[in-house]
Amino acid sequence: MTRQEQDVASIRRLNAGDSRALEELYDRYTPLIYPMMLRILRSRPEAEDALQEAWVKVWRTASTYDGRRGPVAAWLLTVARTRALDRYRSAASRKRAEAQAETGPAQPAEDPSSRPARNEIGQRIRIALGSLEPQHRRVLESAYFDGLSQMEIAARLGAPLGTVKSWTRQALTRLRELLPHEEWA
Repeated sequence: MTRQEQDVASIRRLNAGDSRALEELYDRYTPLIYPMMLRILRSRPEAEDALQEAWVKVWRTASTYDGRRGPVAAWLLTVARTRALDRYRSAASRKRAEAQAETGPAQPAEDPSSRPARNEIGQRIRIALGSLEPQHRRVLESAYFDGLSQMEIAARLGAPLGTVKSWTRQALTRLRELLPHEEWA
């Protein structure tokens, strides 16, 4: 049974209320998800809280997973990324309302080589990102790692919004070719 087949089976069990399925997905994907959340939120306590919220959301919304749209891993990353961005934007809004200045530099993420599977996935993603056109890589990094909206990316890059949307679509299409979901392990 492939990893994707195992993941889909876990989602089915999760839909049936099997908490062990959530534990399996948690153990398998938290080493991939947490560093992404930490990079977005730049705070270990915030990333840990967002991680917990993301897994609660997975528990509650497992029935929304649609295998035609991609692998379970991609769905989990999307749920987690969305939760981290919501938390980031909420904190940013709160800070603006309180007129507070940002505090200190971001804390670095854990060393990806600390876990072999995470290291392998991370290496594949770095290679795939490195093979993208520079503008495609910049829009994805700005969206996924800096938490910027497409409008904010357009302002940062000095490019029209439609162009940024096209670059994003082209970049994601290219990544899908470079990292087919059947190979996610």
